[in-house]
Amino acid sequence: MKSIAFHLNCLCQGGAERVVTNLANRFAEEGIKVYVATEWYDENEFELDERVTRVHVGLREGDEKKSRVTKFLLRVKYLKEFVREYKPDILVAFAHRANYRALMAAGNTKMPVVISVRINPIGYYDAFSDKIQIKWLFPKAAGCVFQTQEQKEFFKPYLQDNSVVIMNPINSKYFKVKRSDTPDKCVVHHARLVDFKNQPMLLRAFLKVHEKHPDYELKVYGPDSFDGTKEILEKIIADNKAESFIHLMGPCDKLDEEIPKGEVYAYSSDYEGMPNSLLEAMAMGMPVVSTDCPCGGPKAVIRDGENGFLIPVGDEDALADRICKLIEDKELANRMGAKAREIEQIASVEAIFVQWKDYLEKVTRT
Repeated sequence: MKSIAFHLNCLCQGGAERVVTNLANRFAEEGIKVYVATEWYDENEFELDERVTRVHVGLREGDEKKSRVTKFLLRVKYLKEFVREYKPDILVAFAHRANYRALMAAGNTKMPVVISVRINPIGYYDAFSDKIQIKWLFPKAAGCVFQTQEQKEFFKPYLQDNSVVIMNPINSKYFKVKRSDTPDKCVVHHARLVDFKNQPMLLRAFLKVHEKHPDYELKVYGPDSFDGTKEILEKIIADNKAESFIHLMGPCDKLDEEIPKGEVYAYSSDYEGMPNSLLEAMAMGMPVVSTDCPCGGPKAVIRDGENGFLIPVGDEDALADRICKLIEDKELANRMGAKAREIEQIASVEAIFVQWKDYLEKVTRT
């Protein structure tokens, strides 16, 4: 395998985008020619190695005025043009629509396409239109990378048989973090402000924590997704006059410095693939509380009561209770944080890169 192309929407600061950036940069270090074909550019993106070639394959000037069907077909056409021009040895698509586009763009060429499922399939891959596209396109895939076993089991055996489960890599800088023996009296969280992360539940849970521990604050780091979540959070803060102890910190490029200042880390998603934010918090030695959300990402890395706490999805009382337990039992919190750090053994960039490299080389040989 001398060249590889990744296809996804953009490189904004989300989970799939982080994984692609890490993999692209690491493959480039190995001397492999790497292309990243994206639909658009975002203001706040992850940084690619200068040896990686970024190619725009999205809509062009004037295309936005065309019909929805026409725009869909144009996206496929532009990706197909990219494939013909650059001729990568393998095309790896990340996320829902990108998977469909990649398989259509490859057409009847001999170039293998590996797709990657990055979210809970229920609700994303079970609509009528998805069932049609999956039945038509997924048999053409040379393979699939899932994040969890639950994701894999959702799909038909033909896709499972030539697939692999690989969790997300964690940036090595998070493993090097040293936490203070006297952290701030603060609960922390970092992720995009978006509906399925259910940060409103986190805020409501923290209001209950604050009743018992009025000297504690909540800091939520992460960019706005502009889906209305930020406004909901601001209203919760205003309605409860919580401006002095609940803070929306916005995006931060020094999370390895800010997150470890907190005493407890909380994660509130309704569903996820494999949540990078949670993995990073564990890598930094944070005692964590997370929802046991589908499709099994948190459950794959957290052993409840040993290296973190798992709670039912949407259960703000359970979230508040576990946060309070970690606040009140410092010895337990320290022990869980130390155990959480052991995630390095299975989720370092190098360990995950080797799994991806071995799998993609296997696919290109068949």
